[in-house]
Amino acid sequence: MFMTDVRMKGFKERIDVETALKLFFEKADLKKLESEEVSLWEAYERVLAEDIIAEVDIPHFNRSAVDGYAVRSMDTFGASKTNPILLRVVGEVEIGDKPSVKVGKGEAVRVATGAPLPEGCDAVVMIEYTSKLDDTTVEIYKAATPGGNVSRIGEDVKAGELILKKGTILQPQDVGMLAALGKTRIKVVRKPRVAVLSTGNELIEPGNKPDVGQIVDVNRFTIASAVKEIGGEVVDLGISRDDTGELESKLKEGLASADMVIVSGGTSVGARDLLPEVVNRMGEVIVHGVSMKPGMPTALAVVNGKPVILLPGFPVAALIAFYTFVPRILQRMMGIEVVRQKWNVVKAKVTRRIPSNAGVRTFTRVVVKEVDGEYVAEPLRTSGSGVLSSMIKANGLIVIPEDKEGVEEGEEFEVILIRPILRC
Repeated sequence: MFMTDVRMKGFKERIDVETALKLFFEKADLKKLESEEVSLWEAYERVLAEDIIAEVDIPHFNRSAVDGYAVRSMDTFGASKTNPILLRVVGEVEIGDKPSVKVGKGEAVRVATGAPLPEGCDAVVMIEYTSKLDDTTVEIYKAATPGGNVSRIGEDVKAGELILKKGTILQPQDVGMLAALGKTRIKVVRKPRVAVLSTGNELIEPGNKPDVGQIVDVNRFTIASAVKEIGGEVVDLGISRDDTGELESKLKEGLASADMVIVSGGTSVGARDLLPEVVNRMGEVIVHGVSMKPGMPTALAVVNGKPVILLPGFPVAALIAFYTFVPRILQRMMGIEVVRQKWNVVKAKVTRRIPSNAGVRTFTRVVVKEVDGEYVAEPLRTSGSGVLSSMIKANGLIVIPEDKEGVEEGEEFEVILIRPILRC
């Protein structure tokens, strides 16, 4: 009854993006994804499912931070260019060697960067401040301080230290640290499985020649690619006709095989927009109608503890609504506390006024160029929510918040970069 009324009367009320997410998270009670073990080779961009506590010191031995001579610092006090100190060279240690000599009074050992320090020394003099007189004698031109040029045990990591927190999205440096800690396999959050469905009697598969009134389905492929981009695995549900029985069957298939279902089309208020009513019978439509442009017909629902996201049928609206809601919902399910920004942001001067309505978050496609050392953003003139080519021609998005009415010509504004900047 609720959704039937909506279709008959249209969207009387819409809520802003942040309120929509807050309400959804409060009411949805989403299930957290389980963990699995992977090797270090598979760890990049995965989400840690456990805290990583160091079990060893790094480095686990005192080592030289430079090429030079390992010495007792007290033997070098007062050394200078005009007053060099002579030390007897008693050996050499390369990286990977185990020192077999001990440094005594008036002695030095030639060491390479990363080589372990011989017993008895407490500093290293850089090679630049030395001069080798013969095989057994070196001149020191600069005094060493205790601990100088020495990387001490535990300087990088101390045993017992919290190194990486659960929920971290692993970057190259993180994987390197895991290797340094001796990890070969780690617990990560299982990749989310996302079922993708397109709806509409007019839709046909790519490769078929469309007749009058028919449209090639692009949303399924666009959304599936976006799911892969943010680390998810895709379950393809194909195309459903505007039929309540078929829609319900496809949704059940998706819910049985995936952690989230994303449907595009059939979510507005037309006579054939049956989807919200079907979903509401199966679970609960928490949000339907968001104050954003494009993307207003977006709906957020939950069925059996799994999110069902209903996106508009127009390709640009569907993609922008996807990036507005889906990554944040999946990140919550994966235990990621800090919202990750997908793209870089720059500030650019707008070349002409961009209108927007108060209370509506407006997404404007722009072309960002570097001109005379500064960035300028030119709004695209052809930018309807069904004009997919606008997302190809644009390299940036300006997001005008709900509390601002437009952007003035010449105003500097933040731009989300979706492609590289053009340089003129």
